[in-house]
Amino acid sequence: MAMSALRREGRRFTSIVSPNSINVLRSSILSSEEQTTLGTRYISTQIVRNRMKSVKNIQKITKAMKMVAASKLRQIQTKAENSRGLWQPFTALLGDTPSVDVKKNVVVTISSDKGLCGGINSTSVKVSRAIRKLNDGPDKEIKFVVLGEKAKMQLIRDSRKDIDICMTELQKNPLNYTQVAALADDILKNVQFDALRIVFNKFGSVVSFLPTMSTVLSPEIVERESEAGGTLGELDSYEIEGGETKSEILQNLAEFQLSCVLFNAVLENACSEQGARMSAMDSSSRNAGEMLDRLTLTYNRTRQASITTELTEIISGASALEG
Repeated sequence: MAMSALRREGRRFTSIVSPNSINVLRSSILSSEEQTTLGTRYISTQIVRNRMKSVKNIQKITKAMKMVAASKLRQIQTKAENSRGLWQPFTALLGDTPSVDVKKNVVVTISSDKGLCGGINSTSVKVSRAIRKLNDGPDKEIKFVVLGEKAKMQLIRDSRKDIDICMTELQKNPLNYTQVAALADDILKNVQFDALRIVFNKFGSVVSFLPTMSTVLSPEIVERESEAGGTLGELDSYEIEGGETKSEILQNLAEFQLSCVLFNAVLENACSEQGARMSAMDSSSRNAGEMLDRLTLTYNRTRQASITTELTEIISGASALEG
């Protein structure tokens, strides 16, 4: 009786621990480990895929911004080339004397309102600060007139008290001479100066611009220089009609010169801004493409590694079951 009962329990135990049940148990354990491993791999490839999607979106934005900058550049470049004919006669008649020594200097710093255009705005600010150091002295006074948000943000850190006029969003509407002439009239009425030094970036090409300074003297200094002779003294060789005196003519010429030079400077700087933005966005698009290639390679390698690992585990499991 005891032996028969023992045999019955042995058969029952053998049926419980049969090869099929062992295989089911082993498969369930492997499936849970496999699911964990696959989940980890899925997360890693998903992160790379999301990164690739973000880089593609950034590349689309930079390409679109490049096209917009190119369109704006074509429009402004024509105006800038035409405006050069306004200030050149004044320079030939009244001259441009950056080395003139006066007591009251005003630096007009022209910059952009938006970024993503390289170091064009930092260059204008650096030149303005260098002019301030060169013309600074115990008996001299120097002030700033800032045109553009980017120059304002940089100069306000260390020259807040020296800024007389600050104007932004000049390019919100298409630039025209009437708008700049009103700004020049505002400077003449509210700012006292002997020499006005306009700092801007002269447009050369899409990939090059030249930091430039144009000096405009006040009507009083123009008259003084005219009496002293030199370039301004050549005004006497012209025939003057009407009842205006030489002093009144010089004052009118100096005021008109300021508006013309300022108009050309604003347009030249706007052209340089769009050209620099085109170059910056083109570089950004190329960098995004290179980054996308690297991410694609990383994604493919990660995916191939996960597939190889899965195949290895399957083959190892099959080999273990056969053994």
